[in-house]
Amino acid sequence: MNARSPWSEERARAIVAANRHLRGALLPILHALQEEFGCIDEDAIPLLAHELNLSRADVHGVVSFYHEFRRSRPGRHTIKVCRAEACQSMNADGLIDHIRRRLKVDFHETTADDAFTLEPVFCLGNCALAPAVMVDDTLHGRVSPSRFDAIAASTLALEAAR
Repeated sequence: MNARSPWSEERARAIVAANRHLRGALLPILHALQEEFGCIDEDAIPLLAHELNLSRADVHGVVSFYHEFRRSRPGRHTIKVCRAEACQSMNADGLIDHIRRRLKVDFHETTADDAFTLEPVFCLGNCALAPAVMVDDTLHGRVSPSRFDAIAASTLALEAAR
């Protein structure tokens, strides 16, 4: 599951303090903030600029350059769909179309019930079992539209059982 802590400037400052000694501290701090809060909150930009003696433009540039950094909170579960050549050759585009229709979202969007966020990835390293999908930290291979539906239903059922 994704981090769901609400934004806290106090907690963010503690994360900065714990990581500012690192070489190239901005990236480790951004990763730590996203791990804690689920995204890079808008209020983090001026805070990081001030704490690390950088311009807001510098911080914003790094956040916007790296696709892994989110600007809004993800759903409770993140679905990553491989877009690399091996998966494309095994009809990943058809699977993606099915997932978009099923979830009623496009890439980088979250379902209305906040259950799933859909993300494209270039490669999940599961080429022999294409097309590949990762739900949270679980990798799935040879995912067909019907198998995706079962994976999504199972993910929600496991969540409900907790």
